[in-house]
Amino acid sequence: MHTDLSPVIAATAQWLTRSFPTPGGALASALCEAQARQAVTVAARLRYPTAMDAALVGLAGPGGSARLDWVTGADSGQDTAAQAWRTWVDEVVASWAACLLADPALASAAVTALTGNASAEFRRLLTPDASDRHAAALLRHPDLLAPVAALHHSALLARLDPDSTLVP
Repeated sequence: MHTDLSPVIAATAQWLTRSFPTPGGALASALCEAQARQAVTVAARLRYPTAMDAALVGLAGPGGSARLDWVTGADSGQDTAAQAWRTWVDEVVASWAACLLADPALASAAVTALTGNASAEFRRLLTPDASDRHAAALLRHPDLLAPVAALHHSALLARLDPDSTLVP
């Protein structure tokens, strides 16, 4: 992973876990965050595959969570310093991560496209156990994720198509 993507990955994973919180306690929260972080990491590496791409998003910024907040109905209208992390949320990465969390086959294809196999690094994303599924019940619910996933689903499919050229 490009270290330049760390703020994008952290903020986007935080946005997902706040938007689709776990119904459990501290352990469930940690399991939910691990799944979100793995999905966001895969999505970010697909979206920004080179060091130059990562540097450019670091320079220009990813765009923030405003549209995502509006789509999910979480638009709080608060513009405080405590919410500054939201400026590092990447809408496309969040949408692609939502697609991966909702569709195990698509998640497997995405990880395979990155690593060449079903990497153990992404076990919680690819083969969640019962505890993982319970902790991320909302985070993995296809109907709840649908508005976010639909935003950039076709671009993810195009990126994973081995016969396609670079997708904007």
